[in-house]
Amino acid sequence: MKTILKGLICSLPLLLLPLTGQARTLQPGVLTIGSDLTYPPYNYLQNNQPAGFDAELMALIGAPLKLKPEVKDTRFASLILGIKASKFDVVASTLYVTPERAAQVSFLPYMKTGGAFLVLTHSAFTPKTPEELCGKRVSSIKGGAWIARLNKVSTDYCKPHGQGPITVQEFPTSPEATQALMSGAVDVQYEDAAVAKSSVEKTGGKLKISTTSIVYPVVVGLAVSKDNPELLADLKKAFEQKISDGSYEQLLKKYNVQMPDDQEVEKALAGTL
Repeated sequence: MKTILKGLICSLPLLLLPLTGQARTLQPGVLTIGSDLTYPPYNYLQNNQPAGFDAELMALIGAPLKLKPEVKDTRFASLILGIKASKFDVVASTLYVTPERAAQVSFLPYMKTGGAFLVLTHSAFTPKTPEELCGKRVSSIKGGAWIARLNKVSTDYCKPHGQGPITVQEFPTSPEATQALMSGAVDVQYEDAAVAKSSVEKTGGKLKISTTSIVYPVVVGLAVSKDNPELLADLKKAFEQKISDGSYEQLLKKYNVQMPDDQEVEKALAGTL
């Protein structure tokens, strides 16, 4: 797990600063977090309070920094815009690390996951690979990092093979993308593997995961403004602390996800993972 530490901060030199609790934040003593709370099990509301992996992670990191986490529920497509507009200090919302995003924000990678295909339980269409989506309608959360990759498959594979294009329909939230699938408006939904598993459970078995392995493995990171290296350095130091005391490993096990290694982070930044 510790092999990732030397590569944790993208586009920022390693700053070994003490935890002073004086990180530069929008409000003194508060860590304002942008998160799309429609994305269980990573980010959602439970009893009107933020819950899920990212909420638990930010509570862990905020403690040694003496910062109280305060979440602003924000739709996914507006998260990076929010950071750049100084609406919150950090994005903690299952944000995939990509070269395009790394050009706009600084990342603190903390997890790896990947995609899965959801179809109706009784559907005869059970795709395993992106190439099988040619000629199909695919629902996705708006701004999903995988959309560009599906469009590339459509252009580079479907068209040369005389097949129809992959038509991606984007929705503001993951549940809306799922509803489109259940209503027959699309043929398949592309979703994060853990979120897809949660959707199957929540819909009472009306949906199934058709893929048998992870599609497009990805690295997930916290995002901070490039203008705030002080906060990023403090977040990194607090994160290292929680790795060292074993509490972050417990969180990873709870959600059945893993830590990325240095090579995976490098590939994510290069767009080759």
